[in-house]
Amino acid sequence: MITSKIGENAGLIWTALQNGALAQKALKKATKLKDADLNLALGWLAREGKIAFDVKGADTIISLQ
Repeated sequence: MITSKIGENAGLIWTALQNGALAQKALKKATKLKDADLNLALGWLAREGKIAFDVKGADTIISLQ
């Protein structure tokens, strides 16, 4: 996958999270991204310090910083 596509997917995630934190499964559904694409974009945003992760039970909750 090329870097520009990862950036576009990061934008989809950013937009989805502007309405509030989401569980990873809900974020995947909201963005309609495949697992690999979602994870690459999450890594991009995490590296830039744009998102936070919180583990609650079996769920990973993702929110904007």
